[in-house]
Amino acid sequence: MVIEKLRPRWPAPLMIIAAAIAAVGLFALQSYGVSLVGPTPAGVPAFTVPDLHLAQQLWPGALGIALMSFTESVAAARAFIKSDEPPLRPNTELFATGLANAVGAFMGAMPGGGGTSQTAVNRLTGAHTQLAGSVTALMSLLAMLFLSPLIALMPNAVLAAIVIVYSIGLIKSADFRHILSIRRTEFIWAVAGFLCVMLVGTLQGILVAIIVSVVALAQQTANPPVHVLGRRPGTNVFRPRSPEHSQDESFPGLLLLRTEGRLFFLNAERVAEKMRALVAETQPTVVVLDLSGVFDIEYSALRMLTAADRRSREGGAELWLAGLTPDVYALLQRSSWGEGRQCLFFNVELALEHYRAQATK
Repeated sequence: MVIEKLRPRWPAPLMIIAAAIAAVGLFALQSYGVSLVGPTPAGVPAFTVPDLHLAQQLWPGALGIALMSFTESVAAARAFIKSDEPPLRPNTELFATGLANAVGAFMGAMPGGGGTSQTAVNRLTGAHTQLAGSVTALMSLLAMLFLSPLIALMPNAVLAAIVIVYSIGLIKSADFRHILSIRRTEFIWAVAGFLCVMLVGTLQGILVAIIVSVVALAQQTANPPVHVLGRRPGTNVFRPRSPEHSQDESFPGLLLLRTEGRLFFLNAERVAEKMRALVAETQPTVVVLDLSGVFDIEYSALRMLTAADRRSREGGAELWLAGLTPDVYALLQRSSWGEGRQCLFFNVELALEHYRAQATK
């Protein structure tokens, strides 16, 4: 850290490693309980034909390793990418990593992928292009050929210290505060991932963060909101009613609702329950459901809308749909909704005008 502060262009990690190896060689620190890397294979790896008979036994673990390696690779790339660099393409990253591992398997290589600590060291030592990776590969080859005896004298604590020093810079408390000020849910994901990385390891922590985020997204998808809308006075802006917008206009006998996301078997009944509760509370003659935020309706959800329309008519109310996307509109046209019924509107404003016109007759 002192070298980085005083001489930022000096190769601080290399200097520290060289000094540590020299100290072990001069003072036999291993005799005092200092853990060393120990002997490493020397020379170029021999060509190895993978034993395909082991595939059935190894594929579950290999799949997990591949998933976690790819996840960490993309996470590292997103953490370090700069604004003037080409955009990240995860599919290309996955293909390149898989191709490298497939070729490396014939040389007995361990599974490879992107890593945050390695990337941090690269960035902080001035790496900007793929040339840095080529130089690293060349130096690794030279180390395998000529430096194996020296590498054996490297203390494990020195390697750990280098990783810690360069990883600490990745922890930015300001980012946590910024996330919390915008969305509490993402803050919980970030804290969960952070704690799991600290307690159980990087890959496991990333996996936990993914699971937590997927569960939260699944919960949001399974329980979409149903908002009661009001119109901002003097405008054609319709927004969810709230205490902050207490002056928004409502219309006697008309209930304006809006839902969001994809309607499918997992959330269709939940949306129907919320609609029934609101209809029972307000007793409207017309219910307008704004679907401008719905990009797809599954068949089971379409049956839910049809059932809701039937129940509304039996209760003396009509169900109108507004704000349909082209795909949703085409779907409804192929169903019973397209059989000459005048209950589909381009937006909520047109539905309101139609309602007012009917009311004046």
